[in-house]
Amino acid sequence: MSKFNQYFLMEDEQDIAQYVKEKTIIFAPDAVLTVKEIGDGNLNYVFLVKEEAASKSIIVKQAGEELRISKEMRISTDRNRIEAEILELQNKFAPGLVPLIYGYDTCMCAMLMEDLTRFRLMRYALMDYKTFPNFAEHITTYMVNTLLATTDAIMDPKDKKELQKKFVNPELCEITEDLVLTEPYNNCKNRNIVDPLISGFVQRELYDDKALHLAVAKLKFDFMTNAQALLHGDLHTGSIFVTPEETKIFDPEFAFFGPMGYDIGNIVANLFFAWNRGYAYGQTEFCNWVLKTTEDTVDLFNKKFLEYFKENVNDTMAKTEQFAEFYLADIMADTASYAGTELIRRTVGMAQVKDITTIEDDQKRAKAQKINILCAKNMIMNSKTFKTGKDFTNALLKAGGQV
Repeated sequence: MSKFNQYFLMEDEQDIAQYVKEKTIIFAPDAVLTVKEIGDGNLNYVFLVKEEAASKSIIVKQAGEELRISKEMRISTDRNRIEAEILELQNKFAPGLVPLIYGYDTCMCAMLMEDLTRFRLMRYALMDYKTFPNFAEHITTYMVNTLLATTDAIMDPKDKKELQKKFVNPELCEITEDLVLTEPYNNCKNRNIVDPLISGFVQRELYDDKALHLAVAKLKFDFMTNAQALLHGDLHTGSIFVTPEETKIFDPEFAFFGPMGYDIGNIVANLFFAWNRGYAYGQTEFCNWVLKTTEDTVDLFNKKFLEYFKENVNDTMAKTEQFAEFYLADIMADTASYAGTELIRRTVGMAQVKDITTIEDDQKRAKAQKINILCAKNMIMNSKTFKTGKDFTNALLKAGGQV
């Protein structure tokens, strides 16, 4: 009887090697395998398995019952099933922009997927000031094709409702509702991480700003109730692999039906984190590329959205003249707002980003944090004024001039 017929957390390299030999036809029983744990996230365990002699490799991703970021936080291992099914679906909508899935094991809560180690995690590449000329083109195709295709305007409403039943994701949504849309504004669970150099600034600009609280409360309930499209749910530069020529989006375990602007806004905010780091270290050329890429990402999304909408819209009323433009304006307002919440939560919340935390100079790091907060507040409080890429980059540069 196989030891893999009952769930346990595979932390031993020999277990992983034995597992892939049993569960795949990729490796022969006598294959000599090397196993390396390469996970860098807060939730899962990720292993690279190689057979050097045959130039074969595979990734094994297993869901643990506890978060790696906090043993006190326990969530359902079903999240890996959601991720595997989402990636298979997204590969139909945006072929070539997500990794291939070779299988999912419901017992071990483990996914077998394409080895992307020839790629680089985008966050770390940006921290080295690398630039990617195709990124805006690729990420906008991915977002338009995966988001818009799963809206009621395009997808048959009955099919959409069936998908909603499959991808209800309450535990991971709760993490977002707490860590992104609640705690950064009140520290109600005492889990925020605030740099002492900006503690007074945070008290004044975040904890004491009641108008901001109201705006974010509205956003939170929009996030919880607006089942607009099938989101990635955690779309940032730590969920993207890149080469100069290619882009692969992975890790959609937070996926659920929600407001499209949440995914788009997360991309904008994480580009801004890269700009912040480049700005702190005087990387002018890199910063200019980030600004241009942000503008291209927003503007290309707008352009591709309208084209895709008009070519594929099925709902009779959604075909009404000017409806597509109305719909897009709302998405851009959401994009600004959710970009703001991502900037704030990664600056003072429990799960922060290395782009900012590894800025060595205390004063420059504090300045970057203040820029994030001021830019975020502008985008949240004035979200309906954000329509073009320039609107977003102007808000970042304005905040930079205020600190």
